[in-house]
Amino acid sequence: MPVGGTVPLELKAISGVRIGTASAGISQTVRDDLTLFELTAQTQVAAVFTKNKFCAAPVTVAKKHLAEDSPRYLLINSGNANAGLGGAGLLTAQTCCAELASKVNAKETQVLPFSTGVIGEPLPVDKLVGGLQTAVDTLSEQHWQKAAVAIMTTDTCEKGCSRTLQLDGTEVTITGIAKGSGMIRPDMATMLSYVATDMPIGRKILEVMLKEAVDVSFNSISVDGDTSTNDAVVLMATAAADIEPIETQSDKRYPVFLAALKQLCSYLAEAIVRDGEGATKLINVQVEQAYTASDAKEVAYTVAHSPLVKTAFFASDPNWGRILAAVGRANIATINVDAVSIYLNDICIVKAGKRSADYTEEQGQKVMNQEEICVRICLAQGDCSSRVLTCDLSYDYVKINAEYRS
Repeated sequence: MPVGGTVPLELKAISGVRIGTASAGISQTVRDDLTLFELTAQTQVAAVFTKNKFCAAPVTVAKKHLAEDSPRYLLINSGNANAGLGGAGLLTAQTCCAELASKVNAKETQVLPFSTGVIGEPLPVDKLVGGLQTAVDTLSEQHWQKAAVAIMTTDTCEKGCSRTLQLDGTEVTITGIAKGSGMIRPDMATMLSYVATDMPIGRKILEVMLKEAVDVSFNSISVDGDTSTNDAVVLMATAAADIEPIETQSDKRYPVFLAALKQLCSYLAEAIVRDGEGATKLINVQVEQAYTASDAKEVAYTVAHSPLVKTAFFASDPNWGRILAAVGRANIATINVDAVSIYLNDICIVKAGKRSADYTEEQGQKVMNQEEICVRICLAQGDCSSRVLTCDLSYDYVKINAEYRS
C-alpha cells in the first residue's frame, strides 16, 4: 500500500489520442503488459530520456525515430527492459517497430518503442508481436486507465491524473500516467510517463515546457538513488482544442498552461515516491538559502540518498545527527557549518550549526512517528532553494529487490 493510500483515478480522454492494451505474456499473464498509443497526424511530440550511459535499446531507437520523423505511435511493453543486450537489443526494438508499422500502415520511424522491466534478458519478440493486433483492435480514447495498469512493473497501484483549465474561453485538458516504484532517481527512475493535451503547442515550445516541468517534478524525486536504463517522459499535444497555438514563451497563455503541466507532473512524481518499494514514509527535503541552485539540489539529494537517513526514518528514530552528517558531506564548494539550521517539520533540531537549545527528543519523536515529514535545511548563504521528494528505506525494499527475478 503506498504512503497515504490510493485514490481512484479519474482520467479524462484527450481528443486525438487513442490507446489500446493487450496481454502478451512477456513476463506474466495476470494483466495487460502491452500498450499502444495512436496519435493524430498533427500531434506534436516532445520527450526526455534517461542519462544512463547504458541506455536501453528502445531509448536509442526512440531518440533516433523522434529526430527523423513525426511520431504516430508509441509502443510500450512492461516486464522486460530490452537493455544490456547490445546489437541484439537494437534489432529487437527495430523489429517490434516494423511489425507494428506493417499492421497500421505507418512508417517504422513513426513508431517510438519503450520498455520497462528486467535488464539483461532477451525480449520475447514473438510474444510481443503476438499481442500487437489486440492492442490495435482495442484502440480507444477511453483507455487511459487500462494503460496506467499495463505499464506497471513492481508498482502496487496505477498512477495518473487529469487537469483542465480555461484559456481564452476554451477548455483545455491535460492527462498523464506514470509508472515507477524502485530504481528511482531520474536523470533525465525505473520510470515511464506519458502526458497528452488537446492544446495546440509548437514543437520547439513543447520541448521547453517539458524540460521545465520535468526539472521540478520527475527530476526532483528519489526512492533509492538509482537511475534506470529506460527512463522516459513523453509530452504530446494533439491540437484538437479550437484555440490558437502557443508558439512562444512570450504568449500570455504560456505560464498558465505551464503551471498546470508542472502541477500534473509533480502529482505523478509524488505518486511514484509514495509507491516506493516498501516505503512507509514520504519525506520532503527542502534546502533554502543556498548560494546556487545546484548547491541546493546537491544538498537535498545527498540527504535524500543517504541510507542512514532513510533507515532512521523507517525506524521513526529521531537520529538527526545522520541528517547533519549528510549535509556536511554534500559536494558543494563552501558551507558555513556555524550558520546552518535544520528543521523536522516545524521543530528546530539544529541552530547555528549545533543542536538547538530548545530541542527535545520527545519533539523529534513526535515528528518521526508521522507518515509525511518535511526536512528543512537553511544554509544561510544565498537565496537559492530546491526540493527533493524521497521515502524511507525499509525491510520490504530489500526483500522486493532481492526477489525481483525469483
